[in-house]
Amino acid sequence: MTDRFAGELNRLRTQRDLSYRRLAALSSVSSSHICDLEKGLRRPTREIAAALDRALDARGLLSAALRVPIRDDVEGEFEALELAQRAAASDVSGAVLDRLDTIADQLAMSYATTAPAELLPRVRRHLRYIDHLLAGRKTLEQHRRLLIAGGWLSLLRATLHIDLRQRAAAAAHLDTAAALADQADHPEIAAWCLETQAWDELTRGNYRATVELSQHAQAIAPAGGSAIVQATAQEGRAWARLGQQTATRDALARVEWMAEHRPAPEHPEHHYQYDPGKMHSYTATTLSWAGDPAAERVAREVITELEAEDARPRRIASARLDLGLALLSSDRPRPDEAAAEARTAIRSGNVVPSNWWRVEELVSGVVHAGAPEGPDLVEEATAARPARGD
Repeated sequence: MTDRFAGELNRLRTQRDLSYRRLAALSSVSSSHICDLEKGLRRPTREIAAALDRALDARGLLSAALRVPIRDDVEGEFEALELAQRAAASDVSGAVLDRLDTIADQLAMSYATTAPAELLPRVRRHLRYIDHLLAGRKTLEQHRRLLIAGGWLSLLRATLHIDLRQRAAAAAHLDTAAALADQADHPEIAAWCLETQAWDELTRGNYRATVELSQHAQAIAPAGGSAIVQATAQEGRAWARLGQQTATRDALARVEWMAEHRPAPEHPEHHYQYDPGKMHSYTATTLSWAGDPAAERVAREVITELEAEDARPRRIASARLDLGLALLSSDRPRPDEAAAEARTAIRSGNVVPSNWWRVEELVSGVVHAGAPEGPDLVEEATAARPARGD
């Protein structure tokens, strides 16, 4: 319901070219509340849906979105798990373990298109179920499989907390994921824990720490896995922020070589399975941060590719931020075009809280360049800014 309502609200508001502030004035719903609704961070009430319907002249479309059944039947999922469990002779059945593996993969595949606040409760529920199973009787192999499933889900939960800027919770669940990886002797999960921590440090501006964590992840990651590629990409991003051109190019070359020498995964949308198709997006971000003249061309290519796929909304928003930054740092700066890219990314509702610093960086650059759009852009970004976590 939340995803459907959020998408419909964003479509209607954008179609009518209304800022959050203008829609707030028309509907008496605060601009921050509207922004949270579009991001799926709040659940709409019937009263708010009706008020926004009237303000947008939507003829009841938003109210109708509230009546759409919830897409994921979480209770039904647990009923199925419990039934399989009761049918088994032991405390932990093979059917349940197989299903938990599948669920962990499905949740990781949902990450790219589901709002963090929407996905988090599902991950939390399944972790509680795994905790319940760990307390029962089981073989050593069953125990290890539970540890691995719990490790992946704890890692995903930490990532969602980072996206929501809930850093105390993120740190706790990263520690849990790392401990489970150690107990299960699973270096791929352990490496992903370090890569995820590196990304968090990058968003905080701790670039040296990002390099160190990324390199540590590469050192322990299995050669044929995905964590080693992603950690190398994070290293390159950090070098770009540090202005180290040679190290940046070296990291990009290593990512490109690894991407070329591995097949595309069966599920490229899986957050923990490296998709060689991501290479173009990472290159655009890295080049834009390094101030490389090629950044604008690559960012435009990425946007064209992703819009054709129509399946990577967050990556499209990030590519627009890359393009905006490239437009500001080119030989012929175009702050008006950069402002337009920033506005499109903001209005998309697809910039997660952990990435909002990139919006602020671009908006600040537009203002510093003296663009006439600057003041209005600051106002819109301020209204849309996600609430801070812990």
